Amino acid sequence: MGKFRGQRIACDRGAVVRVVVPPAHHAQPLVNHAADGRATSIRAWVEGAAEGRLIRQYGAMAEEFTNTDAFRGASFRGTDLSGATFRDCDLRQVRIVSSEVAELRVSGFGGRVGTVVIDDVDVTAFVGAELDRRYPERVQVRAIRKADDYREMWAILERLWSDTLAHAELLSETARQERVDGEWSFVETLRHLVFAIDVWVGRMLLAKETPYHRLGLPPTDYPAAGAAELGIDLDARPSYGEMVALHADRRAQTRNVLDTLTDAEMERIITAAPAPAWGVESHSAGDCLRWVMEEHCEHRRFAERDLALLHTR
Repeated sequence: MGKFRGQRIACDRGAVVRVVVPPAHHAQPLVNHAADGRATSIRAWVEGAAEGRLIRQYGAMAEEFTNTDAFRGASFRGTDLSGATFRDCDLRQVRIVSSEVAELRVSGFGGRVGTVVIDDVDVTAFVGAELDRRYPERVQVRAIRKADDYREMWAILERLWSDTLAHAELLSETARQERVDGEWSFVETLRHLVFAIDVWVGRMLLAKETPYHRLGLPPTDYPAAGAAELGIDLDARPSYGEMVALHADRRAQTRNVLDTLTDAEMERIITAAPAPAWGVESHSAGDCLRWVMEEHCEHRRFAERDLALLHTR
């Protein structure tokens, strides 16, 4: 017990962690039964996992598991996973049975991808509907069809973000740089939105070869080496003022594209690599703009959540 308490697990796409933890009085040794029926220790089971640095003598685990599929299809019994964080992991078809789940939190689900079932009750639609009630702009983004809809939606999002920036202005620079529960700080959120516009507007819609600003911030699962190749400085620490100005510039760039958007242009198919690590993809111009808007919807939701907490400190 206790070997995974507070650990951070970042698995490759395709990794599935199956957590089956019976009550403490049924706790079993930490073993894995291999396909041929042999029981092996967790230590032997995960040894050699990519970038693991997982094992020390007697099976004690280091803080972080990254880029590994060693846990795919695994069963954990009588294991203490309290305080663990799963980020950028493939948790499809994970089952949690007869386990302590007090204060279990899932962030970024949104009620839109896949299903979540709790005690045989599918709560997917409930989560989606509640988020739509709290953030009606989510519904509006899904409803856009015509070029005029896109222009109107972007104007709404700009107004909403102006309100969010006003909330951030009431905080200190230190608070605007602070991460809440390990999530991006407000400044990092602005950095990510700059990257999103550079990808979907700069690269895809405007066909710029190198649209990526060095202060942009890719998703957390984007390879660090790939970000460096784009000229992005992941370790940069820009000020709030710098990022507000840069985000305003990218918002204006998006607005300029929308000013000339026609219904026919929305259907134009663009084939290119949004970012090199993702490879070549084909998307309509309308879908590229929709993703920019969805990014601004969802990350504003996260930002407002964290700003509210920071205001109480």
